Amino acid sequence: MTIFNVLTLIGGLAMFLYGMNVMGNGLEKLAGGKLEKIFERLTSNPIKAMLLGLSVTAVIQSSSATTVMLVGFVNAGIMKLHSAIGVIMGANIGTTVTAWILSLSGLNGDSFLIKMLKPSSFSPVLAIIGVAMLTFSKNDKKKDIASILVGFAVLMFGMDSMSGAVAPLKDVPEFAEVLLWFKNPILGVLAGALLTAIIQSSSASVGILQALSATGAITFGSALPIILGQNIGTCVTALLSSIGTSKNAKRVAVVHLYFNIIGTVLFLTVFYLLNAFIGFSFVDGVVGAKEIAIVHTIFNLSTSIVLLPFIKVLEKLAYLTVKDKEGEGNKDNIEEQFKLLDERFLQSPSFAVEKCRELTNRMGEIAKESIDMAMSICVDKYDKEKAEQIAANEAAVDLYEDRLGTYLVKLSSRDLSAKDSQSVSTILHVIGDFERISDHAMNMVSVAEEKQQKDLNFTSQATAEVKVMCSAVRDVLDIAMEAFEKHDLELATRVEPLEEVVDKIRTKLKNRHVKRLQTGECTIEMGFVFSDLLTNLERVSDHCSNIAVCLIQENDESFDVHEYVQMLKNSGEGFDGQVKRYSEKYALPAKEF
Repeated sequence: MTIFNVLTLIGGLAMFLYGMNVMGNGLEKLAGGKLEKIFERLTSNPIKAMLLGLSVTAVIQSSSATTVMLVGFVNAGIMKLHSAIGVIMGANIGTTVTAWILSLSGLNGDSFLIKMLKPSSFSPVLAIIGVAMLTFSKNDKKKDIASILVGFAVLMFGMDSMSGAVAPLKDVPEFAEVLLWFKNPILGVLAGALLTAIIQSSSASVGILQALSATGAITFGSALPIILGQNIGTCVTALLSSIGTSKNAKRVAVVHLYFNIIGTVLFLTVFYLLNAFIGFSFVDGVVGAKEIAIVHTIFNLSTSIVLLPFIKVLEKLAYLTVKDKEGEGNKDNIEEQFKLLDERFLQSPSFAVEKCRELTNRMGEIAKESIDMAMSICVDKYDKEKAEQIAANEAAVDLYEDRLGTYLVKLSSRDLSAKDSQSVSTILHVIGDFERISDHAMNMVSVAEEKQQKDLNFTSQATAEVKVMCSAVRDVLDIAMEAFEKHDLELATRVEPLEEVVDKIRTKLKNRHVKRLQTGECTIEMGFVFSDLLTNLERVSDHCSNIAVCLIQENDESFDVHEYVQMLKNSGEGFDGQVKRYSEKYALPAKEF
């Protein structure tokens, strides 16, 4: 085996890993976050959880990715540790699918059908189709399918390169001697675990073993402990991912490790005891890619079946390993909510976007609560506790903007679909509007405090008028928030007419205030306070309009904000009719002068 064979082997491994990554990303984008949502809902029953883990891992072709996802879910409080254990078991079974696909390379036969079933025959066809779709298609879903096809073709090309590179080893006696070392179960397990820990993919390490089996020098006795060790080595990815997470998230990674260690010990113990008494004839027999896939599947399937009834034992073992400190508990504070912005979710952009939407909705609720309280202390009676709560809400909203903004910027640098990219842009705009709405609530607190300190009071007429404007602003805020939460475009179109009515109300109130100044019913000092209040209420309405416009823009790439507003106002009866209805609903009380 020459240096060129070694370079080909390394290059083949690189192609294999790259192809798996491209294929996995394509599958993830095609799923559009649906897999993660299913995880959230269908993990209450251990058997369902195991089947779910099996299905998802078979789709995304990586048990490591599934386990890392679980670490993120448990860390964010989305999933319980108990539910995650069942998914881990299923993930170990699901990861064997790759080995079965790779084993197709060992098919023998002269018929056209058999030849076409060999990956070396059909992967070039998939590559041609995939490249053509990537080149000529503009549809995101078709491009994702193309990525899957190209990724699979590259993966298989890498596998063939590795097989070709190691082929000369069959004529090297020293290679056969080295493989005899791995008949020792401990050495074999360590070798498999170390290789998988380095490349962080059990599918890739099993693929390397299958490639080496083409030399005809791998026996069952040496392959078995290596395969079992590969399952232990794949736990490294989840363990690294759990660094800096909550205790429960660390326990997920620990359970994954214990599951594979316990399974390995049980499997080897039973196998070697039976071999000692019965004497399996196939131990010294040569194994191929298909036999490696069979062993890999039997180990993971039998371990899952045996340990499924002992989920509570595994859970307890994890708690004994990762202990809670005395007096430690889950703190019910805002930081707990930000666990939804887990870095691991960046690997699943569609799901990460959904979590950002959830937090943005919470941010909006806090801003809305502040506006409601600010209206109350400005128009009715001043309340110090409410003023302090508004200040606390403002600090929380600022924190939301900072954390969400930082996370969304990271998310925007990922390979996003056009839809997800537009959603990220919308959320970035919306969190800015919610933050400004909260700022206006604080401005209104200043208005209320000035009224309190200077003992200023609106006239009964002014109070009645401001209450009408407050009701309209409260309504437009409710509509804008509901439209964003439900992604309801029809609701979003109702914001602009009501915002127009709020603008008109403000103009009328300012004119009426001037009249009161002229008649001496109101002072200049009170006039400044009144004007500040109206300005802040009107600005809240403006930000609601921004939210609605962003939502509509998200669904129309050719959308222009100014053109939309102008078109809406010139649309005739539709817009004018809504303005009329809102004007009647929020009619000002009759003038007393």
